[in-house]
Amino acid sequence: MLPKSLTLTEQVASQIAGDIAQGAYPVGAKLPPGRVLAEQYGVSAAVIREVTERLRAQGLIQSRQGSGSVVLSRTGAQGFQVPVDIAVSREQLANVYELRMELEGGAAAFAAQRRTAADLGAMARALADLERHLDHPEHGVEHDIAFHLAIATATHNPFYQDLLQYLNLQLRLAVSTARSNTRRQEGMTHAVHQEHVAVFEAIRAGDPERARQMAVRHLRQAADRLQLDSLFPAFPQTS
Repeated sequence: MLPKSLTLTEQVASQIAGDIAQGAYPVGAKLPPGRVLAEQYGVSAAVIREVTERLRAQGLIQSRQGSGSVVLSRTGAQGFQVPVDIAVSREQLANVYELRMELEGGAAAFAAQRRTAADLGAMARALADLERHLDHPEHGVEHDIAFHLAIATATHNPFYQDLLQYLNLQLRLAVSTARSNTRRQEGMTHAVHQEHVAVFEAIRAGDPERARQMAVRHLRQAADRLQLDSLFPAFPQTS
């Protein structure tokens, strides 16, 4: 069953968005570093990363690796956004998983065609880190998401990278719930890990159709583990 309470991410994002709207952080100004924000709001660095991504998706800030986050606007853009209650609405979560199957299946196919040695190295490192932390509640989620983002990066299409990064970070709570459910079933964590390995091996082999199939299969089974399959009987079937 999915959690029903608002996440810390939502609470902190709302507070910072309010501060931006009131001018505490003027347009053009940098937000404090992540570690400072984490201390200020009493949350982890992982929560601040989620908050930053949410504010960026709302058009409030621009965030670049190594450069920090700069305020772009005092009011958010009304573009594509995952609903804030995605973690408690099974129908909405099923809709997003259906979307992810198409997007991440396509990303895996492109990655198989375009991946570089550096891309394969990033995926391999994420997989190795994930294998070492299969039963760790927080680290397992971090490395799971890192693997999916490494695939998005290997498309060498910045729009794939931005959208899939947004979806994966917004679904962090659902990923955490799925992994918690998996840990309660003996041997399941290793089975799930092999789903990731199968995607990686297809990408490494340069087989776009196999990579697509394995990515869709992994997400379909993840949806099944969250018991979403009954909501969408037309979910694509996998072999």
